[in-house]
Formats: sequence, C-alpha cells, structure tokens
Amino acid sequence: MTETDVYTPPEVWSWDAESGGRFANINRPIAGPTHDKVLPRGKHPLQLHSLATPNGVKVTILLEELLGLGIKEAEYDAYLINIGDGDQFGSGFVDINPNSKIPALLDTSTTPETRVFESGAILIYLAEKFGAFIPTEPTARAECFSWLMWQMGSAPYLGGGFGHFYAYAPEKWEYPINRYAMEVKRQLDVLERNLDSRQYLCGDEYNIADMANYAWYGALVLHNIYDAKTFLDVASYKNVVRWATEIEARPGVERGRRVNRTWGPEETRVAERHDASDFDITESGTGESAD
Repeated sequence: MTETDVYTPPEVWSWDAESGGRFANINRPIAGPTHDKVLPRGKHPLQLHSLATPNGVKVTILLEELLGLGIKEAEYDAYLINIGDGDQFGSGFVDINPNSKIPALLDTSTTPETRVFESGAILIYLAEKFGAFIPTEPTARAECFSWLMWQMGSAPYLGGGFGHFYAYAPEKWEYPINRYAMEVKRQLDVLERNLDSRQYLCGDEYNIADMANYAWYGALVLHNIYDAKTFLDVASYKNVVRWATEIEARPGVERGRRVNRTWGPEETRVAERHDASDFDITESGTGESAD
C-alpha cells in the first residue's frame, strides 16, 4: 500500500451507495420499508418467508426434520424472499422482521399471532414448540445453546468478513482478506478439535446446534462457498468434513436445502414449498423452473 492509498476517515461518515461492491443495492444505513407489499398467506399455521442462503437453510432443515419425525403440526408454507430484488424491504416483511433479513416466521396458530425473526431464535422457537432436536437436561441444553450462540457470533466473520472481502468487494485488499481468513481458519479449528471426540457438536445427539453450524460451515467445506476451498485448505479439517458429510446425508437436510432455492440444477430447486408433494414435482422434472 502506498502513502497515497491510505484512507483517512471523514469527521462525519456519509453513505456512498456506489462503494459497496456486490450486493451494494441491498445495503443501506437506514431501516424500515421501501415499498408497500402484502405478504401472501398459505394454508398452514407456520408461514416462512425466506431464501436458501445458509441462514434460511437452517430453518427449512429443522422443519423438514420435524416432519420426518411424523410431527404433522410442523407443516409449513415457505414463500420466496428475493433479497436481490429487495423483497425484504417490503412493508409486509418488515412487519414480521424489522431488521429486513431472512428468514422470518409467522406462527398463526397462536393468539395473537407470533412473529419470530433471526434464524437462531426461530430454531429455538420451533424446537421448543414441538419438543424435538433440543435437549431438556440442563447441562446438555447449555452445551446446545453454547454452540448455537457460537455460530451466530462467528458466522458474520465468515460471511460479512471473509466472504465480502474475498469474493464480493470491488477490489481485493490484502489486510482484510488476511485478517478474516485467519479468523475463519481459527473457527474451523475450533470445530475440528471439538469434533475429534464427538459425532455431533454436543456429543452423540444431533440437534439444532448442528443444523445451524452445518448451514454455514458445511457449505464452506463441502460446497466451496466464496470459491475459497483451496485458499482456506478446507479439506485439512477432516473432522469437520466428516461431520458435515454425515449431516448432509440426512433426508430432512437434503429436502431442507432445496426449499426457497432458485439457483443450481433444476432438480435441487423448490422455490416455494407448500406441501411435501412439491419435492416430488421437482424430482419428476415436470415442474416449472423455480427461477
């Protein structure tokens, strides 16, 4: 970096909408809706509005796992929120998530209706509502919550930190890439060491902590998000790869990854999910493209 490249912060920061790189059109320093848009309502009490990003996948995996246990009350409608088009800033979505981030859930079976936003909160809400994939014994419950909160605190360094500067920023800068690559590898090492003596994050039982962490770190080690598989040497974290591979083989996880997905091979897309038969239509090849 030359002397002329040094950035001097202004006395008062102002928003430069053109400086954000990829996704700059959906980032802004203010909250609230940008347009009026009523959210659709489906036939099930649980109404999910989401996209198959890692945070969205957490919730659809849990819902599909609950249905896999035969819990019919976990049936849900999943509507697509296209964040590239700014759907998250519609008035209806902002009503259920003032933070304008996916996913957001509305439970219409309660009086008054219950809104839940933030993916970790949705996982806890649904797991407690249906009494599954969340420990009840205090020590095991504390371990589960610890790994769940670890993911919620760590993933922003992976996505908003490393992912942004390595893959999405308008230019590649050495300092932030090195800083966040170091942190992501530290996080992978945390998982690697913990999984050295455990099948799942909390021990022998699969739970919402695994779902939350798999959605981010499974995508990193198995699916090359940010095109950083070689750069981060993810294959060297053998315990993480083993854990993620085992989770991904679960039928509920396979279904959950497809919900609200609009990219990739057509057979992996279920843009909106309103019934279990939506998966069959996609698999048969007779359904329309989910774009």
